[in-house]
Amino acid sequence: MPARKMRVELFDSEGNRYSISFEGQVTRDKAVRLLDLVELLGGVPGSGANQGFDPVSTRTPSKYDKVRAIVQKQFPLVWFSSKEVQTAFEQEFKQPIGLSTVATYLARMAGKRFLMKAGPSNGLKYKAATSVPEVAAKAAGIVMKQ
Repeated sequence: MPARKMRVELFDSEGNRYSISFEGQVTRDKAVRLLDLVELLGGVPGSGANQGFDPVSTRTPSKYDKVRAIVQKQFPLVWFSSKEVQTAFEQEFKQPIGLSTVATYLARMAGKRFLMKAGPSNGLKYKAATSVPEVAAKAAGIVMKQ
């Protein structure tokens, strides 16, 4: 079977271009993983009338947004694990999500200081940060109430 190619190009709000290429046996699972990577990069901003069709932004909310919503709704004050978020996600949205995907999203949230993390790498616990920096909140589309 000949090798196939799949390529995704994204542009962020600052005009930066991201090109992701995949060569080899393209399966549905690998294509879904590639689209998960696109979501990890923040997806593509909403398209304007002259920007053409944007298939990523039409899927709202993203898995990342759903995980963030689960954290805010079900774990606002307590420490929690990736597994607990995975279970809550699957119960809430009635769809599966990989534990590694949840862990990646939680790590991104911790990197943006939305979450605090503690513990060994094989037993990380997370907790909502007590104060989210306003700049980081704006970057994530969170409206800060004062």
